Amino acid sequence: MAHTHREREDKFDVAADFELPRLAAAVPEGGRLDVATIRLNSTYFDTPDLDLLHNRMLLRRRVGDADNGWQLKVPDANARTEIRAPLGEDSDSIPTELADIVSGVTHRTPMHPVAYIKTNRQSHRILDNVDALIAEVDDDTVRASVPGGDEATLTSWREVEVEAGNCDEDMLAEIGGWLRDAGARPSTSASKIERALAPVTAAESVSVDDPDTLDAVSDYLAQQIRAIVAGDVALRRGLDPVHDTRVAIRRLRSSLRTFANVFDADQAHALREELSWYAGLLGDMRDATVQRKRLTKAVDGLDPTLVVGDVTAWLEHHMGRRYSEARVLVDAALAGDRYAELMEALAKWQRRPAFSPDTRQHPKLKPDVRRADRKARKRLRKAVDNGVDEQAFHRARKAAKRARYAAELAAPVLGRKSAKKQIKQHKKVQKILGDHQDSVVAAQSLRELGAGAGTAHAAEQGFTYGVLYAHERAAAAEARRRIARWSTKN
Repeated sequence: MAHTHREREDKFDVAADFELPRLAAAVPEGGRLDVATIRLNSTYFDTPDLDLLHNRMLLRRRVGDADNGWQLKVPDANARTEIRAPLGEDSDSIPTELADIVSGVTHRTPMHPVAYIKTNRQSHRILDNVDALIAEVDDDTVRASVPGGDEATLTSWREVEVEAGNCDEDMLAEIGGWLRDAGARPSTSASKIERALAPVTAAESVSVDDPDTLDAVSDYLAQQIRAIVAGDVALRRGLDPVHDTRVAIRRLRSSLRTFANVFDADQAHALREELSWYAGLLGDMRDATVQRKRLTKAVDGLDPTLVVGDVTAWLEHHMGRRYSEARVLVDAALAGDRYAELMEALAKWQRRPAFSPDTRQHPKLKPDVRRADRKARKRLRKAVDNGVDEQAFHRARKAAKRARYAAELAAPVLGRKSAKKQIKQHKKVQKILGDHQDSVVAAQSLRELGAGAGTAHAAEQGFTYGVLYAHERAAAAEARRRIARWSTKN
């Protein structure tokens, strides 16, 4: 049975003669510093294309003085979640429960050993007065062997890891400050396996005429693809990463559209279509979640005399059922061929985006950014001039998103200051018009609920839905006035 552990750590590169600073100042009254020597042997597994590594994940089998077992690490905001499973009787066989979690990442391609790493660790555990872990500082001497061809590639280095126990970010930063003062530097690699395989991944890089411009595109696309892949893993773990996944899909689709001249047209169009399909499935889950939270909160904010019947319970039931139905469809999609092909396409784009031949010679981003900016401003003016067309405001919001994402992608080329200004402006428009769209969608849901009152549930609840509907219509009108006022000043 696998169990999970959230890991927050900072890594530092140090020289062979580095001297670890005294850690006694971090030990609280009644606490202690527990020092031990630990030897660890780890075998890292991945696909031939290193799909786990490219998505900042790792799978290893570890044996030694501590932490024996299988360990899968996946991204978790600014940390990582470690999912552990015992070695079992067949210690060479990857546990099915771990393989299933990353099946969307690996495309069910068999994983094999890609590196063997031996670590001689000096562990310094800072404990409080009840022996609870505050933080752990590990001084590691590492030897890595990467199989390949007739002989393995051998590397060795020394590094220090600082892992949080129950300490806060301030203490983690303070310990990091002591290490930097002693000569340590923040690591250039996120993990030991990333450093061990650095020669392999460096050999995969593609030479182009304008690396700055194409790197900006490749890096931004890879960032969004990693977020989508992380969402796949979270879904397979039974979690709900829908919001972050949909944002990444929007950014990726928007980039493929805004910078269409940069990419191979057929491949970019095909990817956009499949992303749109997947986003639609996730959208049903997201809408049910957002509407449940929004409408139940609205009911809680009403004068009790305006709440007729058990409205909150019905909303919880209705939206919960919508969510469950949508989740079933998403889970079915994750097991299907169409989704598998989408994930394979994303992996190919992550490794090597489908740039058009002309782009490799003369890539240009600035004209596309300016075009997206002009279009967003034009659509906003048109919506404000009309004043009441809800779809016009929705189109203006989508154009603002595209302009914002274009500036995000091209920031290394535009200059950070210029990009930041454009991002800030369009983000403000997106926020106000997002409030407007939320009210429009909520009003539509309430209208449908009200129309069904008396057939699907208690008739008296229709009154409260009518009250909430009026509130949402008023909120939408106020959002239109807010964006009109903002547009006159900007």
